[in-house]
Amino acid sequence: MTRARRSFMTATATAAAALLLSLAGTAAWAQGSWPDKPVRVVLPFPPGGPSDIVMRLAADKMQASLKQPIVIENRPGAGGNLGTAEVARAAPDGHTWLWGTDTLVTVNPHVYKQLGFKVEDLVPVTIGTSFSQTLVCHPSVGVKTVTELVAKARATKMSYASGGNGVPGHLSMELLQHMAGFEMTHVPYKGPAPATQDVVGGQVPCGLLAGPTVLPHIRAGKLVPLAVSGATRSPTLPEVPTMAEAGVAGYRADFALAMFAPKGTPEAIVTRFRQAFVEALQAPDVVEKLKAGDQVVVASTPAEAARALAADSQKWGEVARRIKLGLD
Repeated sequence: MTRARRSFMTATATAAAALLLSLAGTAAWAQGSWPDKPVRVVLPFPPGGPSDIVMRLAADKMQASLKQPIVIENRPGAGGNLGTAEVARAAPDGHTWLWGTDTLVTVNPHVYKQLGFKVEDLVPVTIGTSFSQTLVCHPSVGVKTVTELVAKARATKMSYASGGNGVPGHLSMELLQHMAGFEMTHVPYKGPAPATQDVVGGQVPCGLLAGPTVLPHIRAGKLVPLAVSGATRSPTLPEVPTMAEAGVAGYRADFALAMFAPKGTPEAIVTRFRQAFVEALQAPDVVEKLKAGDQVVVASTPAEAARALAADSQKWGEVARRIKLGLD
């Protein structure tokens, strides 16, 4: 055996031994000492939104379970892409996580020209909660059902409001129009609150908007609810039918808040973090508070989350391509 070959084999054996020690250490660390410092959860949206509210409800209970502070960091920008990219680039050591709407991976890759991250660099941990949109019209429109709205929209030009291009309300309404065979002009706003105000004021006749945003106006009689977009009725509006119940067979537009980890995060850490998070969401007081905000606890497994996200990505990709939606 030549000296060069002996040197190569020695180096290879040393590297292999080092790798085995590293893997053993990682496994022991993942199961034992994690977390050994504060755990950061990045929210790629401004404070005060659904993802922010849910995470802050869960954080206190998670801290008691994990014995480390849960640090919530809001990193808004580019439809959630900035914060998402930050987590996708983060070290997969279990100390950085992403919590936000499923649209980050089911819609954004289909509509943004510059995404800033690869979907495959994120691993689904759980779908925490689900929510839907509520189709409402101003009382002056004179419709009380989806069937009446479809007939009116076919007979005359109408418009609808949403919280912006590419948001759940926009895509849900475009899917509804395609399935029910009618057209309305989209009027995008910078968020559901200003969109709701203009529907309440009668500037725009209808809107497909977040349930908690329109609920006070429905209760006050200022807006007429026609249907909700999800597969099941809203916990805050149990008297309002789903789109499918209202006559649009097969229609379903549920949205969700999901937790993600950087690719490569040890499975043992993902399992323990998910358990702490799910237990926090399933606490009775948290469940009741979430219901009041039109959020239903799902607490899926990682495999269930991956399947649901893949199916929704296909569905919303088709909608985005059909309406030629592209965002910078």
